[in-house]
This record gives sequence, structure tokens and C-alpha cells, in this order.
Amino acid sequence: MDNEENKRRNSSFETIDILINRWKNGTLHEILDDWRWIFSYSMRYKGAIAFYLILGIVSTTLGLVTSIAGKYLIDIITGYDVAKLWIVVAVMVGSGVFSLIFNSIISRISVKLSIDINNDIQADIFDKIVDADWMEINKYSNGDVLNRFTGDIGTVSGNAINWLPSIIIALYQFVATFFVILHYDTVMAILAFASAPFMLLVSRVVIGKQREYSKKVREMSSKVMTFEVETFYNMDTIKSFGVSDLYSRKLKGWQKAFKKINLDYNLFSIKTNIYMSVVGMLIGFTAFGYCLWLLWTHAITFGTMTLFLQQRGALSGAFNRVLGIIPSFLNSSVSAHRIRELVQLPKEVHLTRSTELDDYMDEGFTIQLRDVDFAYVRDKQVLTSSCLEAHPGEIVAIIGPSGEGKTTLLRMILGLIRPQNGDAVIRSASTSLEIPMNADVRHLFSYVPQGNNILSGTIAENMRMAKEDATDEQIIEALRIAQAWDFVSPLPDGINSRIGERGRGFSEGQTQRLAIARAVLRDAPVVLLDEATSALDVTTERAVLRNIIQQKPNKTIIVTTHRPTVLNMCNRVYRVVNTKVTELDEQQSSRMAIDF
Repeated sequence: MDNEENKRRNSSFETIDILINRWKNGTLHEILDDWRWIFSYSMRYKGAIAFYLILGIVSTTLGLVTSIAGKYLIDIITGYDVAKLWIVVAVMVGSGVFSLIFNSIISRISVKLSIDINNDIQADIFDKIVDADWMEINKYSNGDVLNRFTGDIGTVSGNAINWLPSIIIALYQFVATFFVILHYDTVMAILAFASAPFMLLVSRVVIGKQREYSKKVREMSSKVMTFEVETFYNMDTIKSFGVSDLYSRKLKGWQKAFKKINLDYNLFSIKTNIYMSVVGMLIGFTAFGYCLWLLWTHAITFGTMTLFLQQRGALSGAFNRVLGIIPSFLNSSVSAHRIRELVQLPKEVHLTRSTELDDYMDEGFTIQLRDVDFAYVRDKQVLTSSCLEAHPGEIVAIIGPSGEGKTTLLRMILGLIRPQNGDAVIRSASTSLEIPMNADVRHLFSYVPQGNNILSGTIAENMRMAKEDATDEQIIEALRIAQAWDFVSPLPDGINSRIGERGRGFSEGQTQRLAIARAVLRDAPVVLLDEATSALDVTTERAVLRNIIQQKPNKTIIVTTHRPTVLNMCNRVYRVVNTKVTELDEQQSSRMAIDF
């Protein structure tokens, strides 16, 4: 018995204890609920699962037939009775070939179903994650969401199809093998049956220590991976500070610690493996000695002895496979629970009547926040009794110190967050039609957030994120308006030139202009720019804003900024300080532009 087998057995025994504890403390129903959720996907493929199960049982039966045929073949050869030789050979070869064919079909079906169910779950979960409430989904880190979306869904899909058929097939193999051995000798059947649970009982002695080592290895592996990811992500910073040697030494330190823990675990595993192997050999020698005694007394033939020894191992293996499914059962329920946490997050607010606004897109829209209060965390207000108003044809600026709530205002306007008190609405410029901010009005906005939000791919692919059916001419026009065509046109491939990850290959100012061009291409009535011109020079910044407003005079433009050059272009300026949004009069705005 090798080390991996020991670990699987220990894991099986440990998860049995977990299931028993879950039953005792009343949380077993959570596991069953998780599996009911998994089966809701599995049942879409119940026909294929039934076919998979039938093939598995047939393949297992053919495997037993092959073993029995092998016994008779050995008896024929050792007894020099060749009268039925070719019949036995034909049965043995035929059952072996059919078993191989069935196993190949099972493998093919299993992989196909696993991929299908993985795609089904991912497609459903993706839609639910995207439509989850912004505040709720942001309680999870991006890495955690991605890990659940890929790793946990992979665990569930890998077991959703196979789990029930596998346990039925393993139980069938265990029972069928036991009765085959029992048919020939009762004592041998008892020896074969007793070996597997005895080995599991012995292995329980070392579970605690092994679990401790395993935990240490996983924790250290996570620390090393975190160090590596952060290092590569912040490579520019490391190079800029000239501390590459420091990080090289840190890596070697982590490697040394990781090596020590793994070697300690390896030494423990070797000792455990020796002990378990000795116990396994004792049981094996006992069964082998019993077979030899039966053979010596002519109670069995040499073929029967071979069948005993072969099927003893098969019986033990079938028993272990049954128990080995329990960790998969438990792991899948844990993964399903983690996925369901995302599925059960509150959805964004959708108001179907929002489509009524589409008839007024050419006239533009007024944005209003009326006496809004908001806090991300209880008792830590970000906005208090604050008001803001922006009309078609206007550029409205929001200024204030960093971290005071400027971006929060834009999130509220986009309907990503909702005021705890007050109203955030979008209103038709020519009618009294007014709709609260929600997910269904978001198509009326073009948004350029802070930071680098250019994705890897071509410039055209980035532009078509905002308008999937945009023509090359429309893309070029948007680039002109955003003052980006000057540096795109000289590129060998023009708009089909590739952009590296995080806009690599372009300057910060260039990526900002590309992001603005993407928003321009969307051609929405309301444009939100969150520090979107911070890396542009004054002339370019003013030209970009002037071009946007001249593109269609009805656009409502709201910008957050630290730059004084924007303020004297704005129709209205709001300042955010100490959770309050205050509109500045014309003199205050002019003075602010000078003092900035």
C-alpha cells in the first residue's frame, strides 16, 4: 500500500467522523441541501447518468467474468485438459475486450457530462454574480470570487455526475466480488472482507499527526503563492525602488521554510507507509498462507487460488473506493455551499418601467440626488443630506479631498449603491417622467472610472466593449473626439494594434484617452468621468471635454476632479467635505479654480 492510498484512507475515515459530527450537531441537513442543489443540475442529464451506470455495472461484471475465466484457464493448463481451452480463452478475451470498450465509453461520457455540467453551472453563476448587489458582492475579494467560480464549480461538476453512479458501481463490485469468493470458500471471503476495514482502523492512529502536517504544508504553500503573486503584480514598484535582491532573498527564505515542512512531512509519511505496509503484508501473507494450505490439501485448484488472491485485492479496493467517495461527497457539499453563498446574494434593483426613458434619449436627461444619506459601514457616514443636480448640455464638476465621497456619488448615480435616505433619480428633460436609479437605466450612461481599465487585446476590441456593432469609422471618430487618434493612427496596425495587460505599451495619458474614446463611442446621454483626465495636459483635457459636449449638445457630463482647469468650463461645481455636498456659487468656483 503506497502513501497516496494511506492518505486517501485516512481522509475517508476523517470525513466519516465529520459526517457523524454534522449529524449530531444538526448541520447534516446543510450538506443534504447542498447536494439537492447539485442534483438540480445533475437531473438535467439523468438519461446519460443512467446509461453511465448501466455501462459501469456491465463493465464490472465483465471484469469478474474475465477473472473467473482466468481461473478456469489456469486449471485447464495445469491439468492438461485442453478440451474446453478455446472456449475459456474466447470468453476471457471477449469479456476483456468488451470491458475495455465499455470503460472507454464510460470515460468519454464522464468527461463530456462533467464539461457540460461545469459549463451549465458557470453560465448560471456568472449571470447571478454579475447581477448581484454591488455592496454585497464587494464583501468578497476578487480572488475569492474567482476561486469559487473556477475551483469550487470544478469540484462540484467533477462529482455531480460521477458520485451516485460511482458509489453504486463500487458497492455492486464489492458485493459481487464478495459472493464470488464466498462461492468458493467462506473463510477466504471473511479474510478478504476483514482486511480493508482493519487497515482503515489501524490508519486512524496516525490521522491526527498527518492532518497537522497536511495543514502546515497547505498554509505554507498559500503563503509562498501569495508572496509570488504580489511580487509579480508589483514588479514595477520593486524595480523602481531597486530592491530586487531583497525580494530574491525573501523568496529563498520562503523556499527554505517550505522545504523543511515538506521534508518533515515526507519523513513522517515514510514511517507511516512502512508501518502500514507491514500490517498489509501480514494480512496478505495470512490470506496467501491460507490459500497455500487449501492448495496443499487439494481443497482448491491453482486457478482457484489465483482467483482468491486476485479478488481479495479487488474486494479491498472496492471497499476503499466506496469510502473514498465520502471525501468527494463532503468536499462537493462544501464547494456547493460556497457557490450558493454567491447565488443567494441579493440582486440588483431592476425597474422594468425604466425602458420608458428610451424614447427621450435625444432630448437628454437630468440627474438629481435629493437629500441623500449613505454609509458603507454603520455609523461611518460618507454622505449626509446631500443634493446634486445636472442638466442636459451641462458639465458639472464634483471636487473635494480624496476619500470624501466623490466616487461614491458616481456609484449612486449609476445605481450601484442606493441612498439609505433621500432619492437618486434620472428625469426626462422635457417631461415629468422620473425613474429611481437602478440597473435598468445604466445603458443611458457612459462611465470612465478611476485607474487603468483598459484590457488586453486590440484597441478595436477595447472600443467595442461599449458598442459591439461599432464600425471602424465610428471607432476612429470616437478616438478623434478623445484626442487619441493622433497616437493611434501612426501605429502599424492602427485600431487593430494590440494592447498589453493593464494597458502595457501605452502611457497613462494615452490609456486615459482610450478609455474616454470608449465612453464616447457608447454615445450615451449621460457621461460620468471619475478623475478620467488627471493624466492629460491642460490643452488636451479642455479639448476632450469640449469635443464631448459638442458631439451632441444634449449630453449631461459629470466629472470628479482635482484639476483647476476644468472648473471654469463647468456650469455647476459641487464640493464634498465632511460628508456634505455643497454647490458653489460662481464666485466661489472662480476662486476655487485660482486657488487649486
